Amino acid sequence: MTTLKQPVKYIVITGGVLSGLGKGIASASIGFLLSDRLKIIPIKCDGYLNTDPGTMNPIEHGEVFVLDDGGEVDMDFGHYERFFGVTCKSNWNITMGKIFQSILEKERKGDYLGRTVQYIPHVTDEIKNWIYGIARTEQADLVLVEIGGTVGDMESDLYIEAVRQLRNEVGRENILFIQLTYIPIPSGSMEQKSKPTQQSVKSMNERGLEPDIIIGRCAQLLDEKVKGKISMFCNIEKEAVISGIDVECVYEIPFIYEQEGLSEIIHKKLQIYSPPNCDAWEPLIKRIKRNQAQSAKKVTIAICGKYTALEDSYASIIEALNHCGAQLDLMIEPIWLETTDLETGKISLDQSLHGTHGVIVPGGFGVRGIEGKIAVVQYVRERLVPFLGICYGMQLAVVEFARHVCGLEKAHLREAEAEGVTNIIPVVDLLPSQRKVTRKGASMRLGGHNVIIKPGTRAHDIFGTDCIRRRFRHRYEINPEYVPVLEQHGLVFSGMAESEDIVQILELPGHPFFLGSQFHPELTSKLEEPAPLFFHFIRAAYDYQEKCK
Repeated sequence: MTTLKQPVKYIVITGGVLSGLGKGIASASIGFLLSDRLKIIPIKCDGYLNTDPGTMNPIEHGEVFVLDDGGEVDMDFGHYERFFGVTCKSNWNITMGKIFQSILEKERKGDYLGRTVQYIPHVTDEIKNWIYGIARTEQADLVLVEIGGTVGDMESDLYIEAVRQLRNEVGRENILFIQLTYIPIPSGSMEQKSKPTQQSVKSMNERGLEPDIIIGRCAQLLDEKVKGKISMFCNIEKEAVISGIDVECVYEIPFIYEQEGLSEIIHKKLQIYSPPNCDAWEPLIKRIKRNQAQSAKKVTIAICGKYTALEDSYASIIEALNHCGAQLDLMIEPIWLETTDLETGKISLDQSLHGTHGVIVPGGFGVRGIEGKIAVVQYVRERLVPFLGICYGMQLAVVEFARHVCGLEKAHLREAEAEGVTNIIPVVDLLPSQRKVTRKGASMRLGGHNVIIKPGTRAHDIFGTDCIRRRFRHRYEINPEYVPVLEQHGLVFSGMAESEDIVQILELPGHPFFLGSQFHPELTSKLEEPAPLFFHFIRAAYDYQEKCK
């Protein structure tokens, strides 16, 4: 007898009151709670007209998260992958730019048979069909649909209308709506206020929807009084009002939701059963909380970049450090160093790096802040401070080494020529595949590629294998013409592309830890399995701290 597969279930997560409440973390936490027995596929709907966030400034939008398939997507996909172990795909990030692009292509081909193309039904149908297509292709048990922005924003209205129609088409027993809202506690009153939540739910009601569950983001657990008010005015069971308390460690959020009964409510409303498996995370969470309260072991790590005005620009790096701290039972304190300020003399290098036990120079683009980064690399190389260079950071480590060890005083990036720097020695040059590229979006060397590790190197000791697969996002490479002179002076290139002459890892023997990777190790780091480069870097930083005592 053949057992019929249960209909696909849908959970739609929306936001109210204001943006930046943490819908991505909330969605990822829900995925964590339900993923033990269900195949969950996350979809993020963004209202902007960019095709993807790949060309956006990180200070404006936050980190661009790169997927294994080469997709440049919203940073929330990092939360999805870290929380419930899914390997996401680029078409799971729906943007209004993609939707309009698809519709216009269909209109030009005549797919609409001469009809007037309108927001409703054509745009909403395109959104629904995109969601249905992903659910069908991936054979999902449950689809998590996170709608970016805030209910009431013009940019999200078409998504809201699409999921309203989706509810009618799949049946109310197969779809559930969760609204994340803000519960302020005004200074002076010390009372949790429900009015902003009431207003945001009213805005949702005006669009033909009502939430099944409300998660109230607040500095404290929601008291029974405010839960009762929200229940009465928002037409929802009191048990379905969940506390979304502020926490120091985001990996604690699923546990708070579970204590509030969230997964049980979802099980009942969607008629599913997938109890959470917390075995791997629970001891790590306890360790993190203990270290935050009082840690006997602590290291300070300087992150030296030019997007430090918004910490979300380096979200995955911070998470990778958190993962290492949990595994090594360390408190890791990141400090932010804006390298542009070093160039202008606004801050001092010695003072800025005094007391740090390790330095990360992360990825980036353009020459702004570049000399400050090069000065940082020289400082840590000469003073034997543990160093990890990521993508651009690795390339600048080569520039610094070429200038100050190899005697190539004019060593620079080819990229600098476009910004007026002349008479350079291009130790970092455009990839051959990039020399005729004119489009900015999705045109770099992107996504997962194999890296061949050279035996007998520190990289081989770290990874313990001859081949790894990691994620890339770059347009420039270490110029192969200068590799011999760099090697003659002691630099070791310990990782290469599998079928191309592209340097992927460098290291400096005799240094406590001086490694650079062209790939982004932070993108594949997990709480239960930290990225090896970060793990060994932090361990070296702790050893360095012990020697400095």
